[in-house]
Amino acid sequence: MDKLKLGVIFGGMSTEHSVSIVSGTSVIKNLNKEKYEIYPIYISRDGKWYEYIRPLEDIEVLQVGDEITEIELIKNPMEYLKKLDVVFPVLHGLYGEDGTIQGLFELLKIPYVGCKVLSSSVCMDKVYAKIIFEKAGILQADFVYIKAHKNGHNTEFTYIDKNFYERKISITEIVEIVGNTVKFPVFVKPSNSGSSVGVHKAENKEELKKALLDASKYDTKILLEEQIEGREVECAVLGNEDIKSTCVGEILSAEKFYTFDAKYKNSESRTVIPAEIGEEKQEEIRKLAIKAFKAVDGKGLARVDFFIRKNDNKVYINEINTMPGFTQISMYPKLWEACGLTYSELLDELVEIEIRS
Repeated sequence: MDKLKLGVIFGGMSTEHSVSIVSGTSVIKNLNKEKYEIYPIYISRDGKWYEYIRPLEDIEVLQVGDEITEIELIKNPMEYLKKLDVVFPVLHGLYGEDGTIQGLFELLKIPYVGCKVLSSSVCMDKVYAKIIFEKAGILQADFVYIKAHKNGHNTEFTYIDKNFYERKISITEIVEIVGNTVKFPVFVKPSNSGSSVGVHKAENKEELKKALLDASKYDTKILLEEQIEGREVECAVLGNEDIKSTCVGEILSAEKFYTFDAKYKNSESRTVIPAEIGEEKQEEIRKLAIKAFKAVDGKGLARVDFFIRKNDNKVYINEINTMPGFTQISMYPKLWEACGLTYSELLDELVEIEIRS
């Protein structure tokens, strides 16, 4: 039987480039070499496509901050992609997880692992994901939606109300709105970003002003979200129509919240699988994860993140990550491992889901 020609794409132009290198090399190392003819494809930070020509048997899992060497430029990426049977885009963040590259695969009629254009773009945009969660009746943190615009050296802001009416607003007025609605402390998030890049927790007015200006460097749309004080838990989902979910895992961050450094650089941060919560609460979260995934028309895989609020034990959705971290210590594969599916078997299942669809 001929091997399946499988392209693994990693790197990319987002702020999560270095994380994608770790995930991508981990996937390549753990794919079944007897089953697949593997084509490692690296996208540089400036958008150039390369073949990663290091011998497959020598490819090791790199670490955050490592750079890719041993590459050759792909002169015509579209023609290169057309020779593949299926693509596994291990890309995090903008241009990889937001529906952009998924649209390219659709145009080329190439099967690919993971969420399709709509669910990828919606889940990447925190504001629009919240609108769908609200329609689906899933509890979530209250929020304020702001747009930022550069005018020379100045940053100007627009407030978008719950009915999507817009008005220009000063940074001082934003602070007042937050104080009267979601209250402090507030999380300031670029709407389209990942791995907590550009995310800040603002305890007061001055911290909020600084956080707004920093978040505006990463996106023109900014989410100001109330803090849900409680436990941070995650659930993995898998499938297209018959969606399966795992047990629930818990994040124990070494910092005030799960920042980029807390995720990838602080060894004191850890995960607990399964989370030490009752079976009834586990089942509630598993069902909510599937409901949220279906609400955004998810396909293939996702990690769905929740909070369990401390004062009333209610479950609040945080976000859906359509291409979660894929190292062997990442929550998504670890959750499936706890369900009896090894890392390599999980990769097989993801490819087969796409081939069968």
